[in-house]
Amino acid sequence: MYSLKPIKLTSMKTNTTEPLTSAEMGKLWATYMGNSMAKCILKYFLQHIEDDDIKTLVENAYQLSADFTETIKGIFEKDHFPVPHGFGEEDVNLSAPRLFKDEFYVHYLKYTSKAGMSIYTVAISLVYRKDVNEFFHYCLDATKALMEQIKEILMHKGYIDKPPLIPVPEKVEFVHQDFLNGFFGHVRPMHGLEIAHLYDNIENNIASKALIMAFAQVAKSEKIRELFERGKELTHTNLVRYMKKLNDENLPSPTFIDHLVSTSTVSPFSDKIMLFHKMDMFSMKMRSYGNSVAISARHDLGLLYSRSLIKIQSFVEDAAEIYIENGWMEKPPHAVDRDQLASGK
Repeated sequence: MYSLKPIKLTSMKTNTTEPLTSAEMGKLWATYMGNSMAKCILKYFLQHIEDDDIKTLVENAYQLSADFTETIKGIFEKDHFPVPHGFGEEDVNLSAPRLFKDEFYVHYLKYTSKAGMSIYTVAISLVYRKDVNEFFHYCLDATKALMEQIKEILMHKGYIDKPPLIPVPEKVEFVHQDFLNGFFGHVRPMHGLEIAHLYDNIENNIASKALIMAFAQVAKSEKIRELFERGKELTHTNLVRYMKKLNDENLPSPTFIDHLVSTSTVSPFSDKIMLFHKMDMFSMKMRSYGNSVAISARHDLGLLYSRSLIKIQSFVEDAAEIYIENGWMEKPPHAVDRDQLASGK
């Protein structure tokens, strides 16, 4: 395996007192908010676990979230940056009855760990200050290690259907004009990347549907409960369409996990944290669909994801309006409003 040759620079800046850039502020802020939420969610999960392997996994995830938030808090305090309020004891009811079965926690952690790795990977290419760069490398490495534990448990306990198998190509081939067809004429079978992204979106939406179904079941606000019901139906519709694409190719799909949600209607979480969670994760779906559009050459697949994007965006906007309406949304770090300064307001 190739090892990179070292680059010997005449001088290397290691100063961690230089000001945080906009990218560093933004990524640290988003990571703090997400892991502040995760601590509350995972702390509740830990009240109701019977399987020792899954309990250790959730404990590991909780400790990582706690470590991430404490490290960011230290960086913010050193830079005199106001530490976000985020989420705390007021957002979780640890005495609430069990809402999920043990298996759900493993699927949930795979769903959220993928989102975390995406954030940390993008951050690494944007941050330059030594302490911040090292922190995001640590976040990525630690979450990758957690993902390996998640996959081990999923496979060992038979909780997962691996992506479909396709035949090994017999030779190198070049595409013909019909390669882009999706509606008319000869429509080719999906290629490996298209299948991979379709499978990944199905897997994500299966966990997302079970979670939002549980949230709709326990939400106190009628307005938020109705939004969650809408999100559940939207997710289910997308799942049916995505699964059909695989089934049309005679390929298997992952199975629903709705049965892993109990019948409890007592909420373990505040409406505030549940709405933030679904707003955040539906935003991540938009990124996933965008990536899927980029690698899908067939016109029908591109249109499928584009339609999903429009509806998901509408859901996120409506969720944000409710969040702002309730006075829950913290303002991310932002640029100076020069027009306001000039007006003297």
